[in-house]
Amino acid sequence: MNNEKNNHYDASDIQVLEGLEAVRKRPGMYIGTTDVKGLHHLVWEIVDNSIDEALAGYCNSIEIVINKDNSITVKDNGRGIPVEIHKKTGISTVETVYTVLHAGGKFGGGGYKVSGGLHGVGASVVNALSKWVNVKVYKDGKIYECKFENGGKTVQKLTVIGECEPNRTGTTVTFKPDPEIFDSEIYDYDTLKVRTRELAFLNKGLSLNLRDDRDAEDTTGETFMYEGGISEYVRFINKGKTPIHENIIHLEGEEDGVMFEVAMQYNTTYSDNILSFVNNINTHDGGTHEEGVRRALTRVINNYARKNNILKEKDESLTGDDVKEGLTMIISCKHPNPQFEGQTKGRLGNSEVRKLADSVFSQGFERFLMENPTEAKLIVEKAISACRARNAAKRAREASRKSDLSISNFFGKLTDCKSKDPSESEIFIVEGDSAGGSAKKGRDSMTQAILPLRGKILNVEKARLDKALSNEEIRTIITAFGTGIGADFDLSKLRYDKIVIMTDADVDGSHIRVLLLTLFFRYFRPIVEAGHVYAAQPPLFRIRHGKTRKYVLDEPEKEKYLNSLKESERKNAEITRMKGLGEMDSEELYETTMDINTRVLRKITVDDLVEADSIFSQLMGEDVEPRRQFIEENARYADVDI
Repeated sequence: MNNEKNNHYDASDIQVLEGLEAVRKRPGMYIGTTDVKGLHHLVWEIVDNSIDEALAGYCNSIEIVINKDNSITVKDNGRGIPVEIHKKTGISTVETVYTVLHAGGKFGGGGYKVSGGLHGVGASVVNALSKWVNVKVYKDGKIYECKFENGGKTVQKLTVIGECEPNRTGTTVTFKPDPEIFDSEIYDYDTLKVRTRELAFLNKGLSLNLRDDRDAEDTTGETFMYEGGISEYVRFINKGKTPIHENIIHLEGEEDGVMFEVAMQYNTTYSDNILSFVNNINTHDGGTHEEGVRRALTRVINNYARKNNILKEKDESLTGDDVKEGLTMIISCKHPNPQFEGQTKGRLGNSEVRKLADSVFSQGFERFLMENPTEAKLIVEKAISACRARNAAKRAREASRKSDLSISNFFGKLTDCKSKDPSESEIFIVEGDSAGGSAKKGRDSMTQAILPLRGKILNVEKARLDKALSNEEIRTIITAFGTGIGADFDLSKLRYDKIVIMTDADVDGSHIRVLLLTLFFRYFRPIVEAGHVYAAQPPLFRIRHGKTRKYVLDEPEKEKYLNSLKESERKNAEITRMKGLGEMDSEELYETTMDINTRVLRKITVDDLVEADSIFSQLMGEDVEPRRQFIEENARYADVDI
């Protein structure tokens, strides 16, 4: 080691990055990631500026267009960015907003009371990470234009390029992400659609149009506009579920400039769906606004149940978990100075919001229960039923911990890996004992564990936790994962970095995979959200020609490979349709489906929790009609292998 070199540390070692250089040097600090998620994040930084105009009451229409070259255009009818020379920078305000970090109307200058933008750096960050940006402002009967290229350098100062109707105002921004920064340049329509629809729900009366100009057939796009706001969001989430009360409960209030709104409805399912937002930002880790509502919800239901003798004196009080079973709830807070905890703005920290949320919610919810005694009784009885199930689940957990028999059965099923390091360990949940046997023989015993399933596990969409815990296969999965379940769940105790579902590529295999995914989504959701769940992709065909053996996943890949061969090799190629996992020998199963160098795994993600929740309810829930409708609508897409 060269100590002289290591000890050298003076002013020359300190790098000073000017202006937008810092953003290009460390893009992750500003947008989180440079993968496809970061690419889409750029859109929302520009849209947020238009949304801020809507929150201030000056904009009611926003248009988002994916252009043919994968650039994005965001157009609004707000006031338009100010065009005057900015006193501090000496350049136009438009250029200032797009080239100076932390320049914007969100720092107490009176521009906006409430803002969802990223600390006022959104426009300049998008400019820094784009190949080019074109900004047009419509104001005072004139059209102004400013252009930037190569990471935010001004190539055209703000210039009047034409005239417009005197009453026309707004801003149109078009930008092309820099391919040198991002892993992908291709925008996904459905990803943009999910957030666009969400923004429309959260801002009632605001019209958002999303259009894909890459699609020749999509000439008008889709328009999202909801006069009912978050009440319509609740109705959308509960589509396909059976509500236990028809009317959606909608409560709102305002105090010291903080606006607070809640919409909720109970349904007959056993899972909850509570989403909270601050200034349109999804606070996925909750915070004081959510804590205030949850606290009030538990207290109000207990008080009502006691006062009306539904809960007897000897009965235990209902917990927060009991009162949220089957609850769909949207919490939306608009705050002039939100304090977010964590870099991802995942949690609201403002202590004063807890009291406001509790007050607004408890007053409105108490009134609803008093005015609607029939619905109130149904809500309380559902919570009491959940309480009984929780106690039964607790007893089942304790019994499974104490039972020596269950422990011996567990270790009889699981063939664990030798490594105790979760970061390098993976578990294959395998359909059937025969495939399990081949997997055990062929696996890498240091890092790969095998858990064979006998038959199909319980459909947890139709069962509460207590019933799930009485199912031996589910108990085995819980023990293998090590995280616990329900109130005991702890992601940090997960024993494997990858959980791989390995089933046959047929109808039965698909059903088993969906049953497992339903279990994971309902009771192990953080495992899915953290990217630990995968589906193995066993090949459908083996192609032999000469001494070469090639496995391909599906028919298109087979045709592509055959077309790549020389004519003498197509003619003589031997094509074999692969059989089920259990009919492969251990060497073949390892080579095609388990070997980290050759296998194909599909990561299971939940980008749209609302859509995922709806799909699981639709396909696996009690109500037959939505399932029949889904099958009728999608049967033509099915590729049935007979």
